[in-house]
Amino acid sequence: MTHDASHASPSADGHTAPNPSARPLLTLRPQPKRAPGRRVLAVTLALSSLAIPACHKHEEQPEVEHHKIVVTSPMAKDVVITQQYVCQIRSRRNIKVRAMENGYLEEIPVKEGQAVKKGDVLFTVIPTLYKAKLAAELAEVKLAEQELANTNRLFKAKPPLVSKNEVLLFEAKLAKAKAKADQAEAELNFTKVRAPFDGMIDRLHEQHGSLVKEGDALTTLSDNSVMWVYFNVPEARYLDYMAGSFRENEGQHIELVLANGSKFPRGGKIGAIEAQFNNENGNIPFRADFANPEGLLRHGMTGNVLIHHTLKNALVIPQRATFEILDKQYVYVVGKDDVVHQREIVVRHELQDVYVISRGLGVDDRFVYEGIRQVHEGERVECEFRPPDQVLANQKYHAE
Repeated sequence: MTHDASHASPSADGHTAPNPSARPLLTLRPQPKRAPGRRVLAVTLALSSLAIPACHKHEEQPEVEHHKIVVTSPMAKDVVITQQYVCQIRSRRNIKVRAMENGYLEEIPVKEGQAVKKGDVLFTVIPTLYKAKLAAELAEVKLAEQELANTNRLFKAKPPLVSKNEVLLFEAKLAKAKAKADQAEAELNFTKVRAPFDGMIDRLHEQHGSLVKEGDALTTLSDNSVMWVYFNVPEARYLDYMAGSFRENEGQHIELVLANGSKFPRGGKIGAIEAQFNNENGNIPFRADFANPEGLLRHGMTGNVLIHHTLKNALVIPQRATFEILDKQYVYVVGKDDVVHQREIVVRHELQDVYVISRGLGVDDRFVYEGIRQVHEGERVECEFRPPDQVLANQKYHAE
């Protein structure tokens, strides 16, 4: 084993002699001794510095204020349910008025937006050619009548100068001439376009002197005496209606809200339900009929239909007593032993501040109304019961 050259070698008297050429590996300096009193003081100050923030944090913690737990029960009462649907307003009859013959239009006797009666002349095609055709056909009728009369005299002569077949032939000729005259008269009448029912004239598509062809649209005529209001109903509500909850007229009222927010002064009634559902949105069109004697409603308007229906003995609870977990509604039910349990409820209708429920609670159940954040599943609570009529009397509060 080799030794480092820096180590000291022993001298003759046994003491180790320092090697002047060797470098010391580590030099130790004597540390001054601290007085015992200073050491105790430093430890005391360190402990005090740790204790002061802890005391400060303890003082800053707010005291949790516990409100009184208030419970109540569902209330059975008659509730007016309002369902709102976007609607389109249509005239009971809305048709295109078209030309029935070719020709030029004479002066038009009606104006846009004018109310007309059934049978009023709306348009007239210049009838000169049709009058001439009718006159010619009437002349053919007179000629056939003369020929038939002469043939009858010859047949009745003694002996007959013509056969019975000759008489029948001229009778057929007369019938044919009369048919052509009737056709010409009808064509002449077609030059006058008349209103098929009472209504209101829309925009005029053609003017005086325009050349029109058979089938050209001249204007639109609308019967606005009764308006048909169409709206889409979801499948679930359709089933409720067909089950009878909305079919009875008693307790049902239908209103129409116009685009400016005002309500149409007359109520309506369900007039028809279409035959099939729309597979894309799951709705079926309903139609409500509204009498419109003042003519306020026009074809093409929009609005909202409000259907009010009274539910008898519906179970009602305040919304603020519920809480939601994964799109389901729950309440805390307090049993007879004052132990709290969470229970799911099924909301049938949502009204302002209250829910109408169909399943989950009975009129004898007690549930937490105030303090739902302070209770937990399975714990026993001290609570105060508040009558449901008193609770529902003032519901302008937000949920906890």
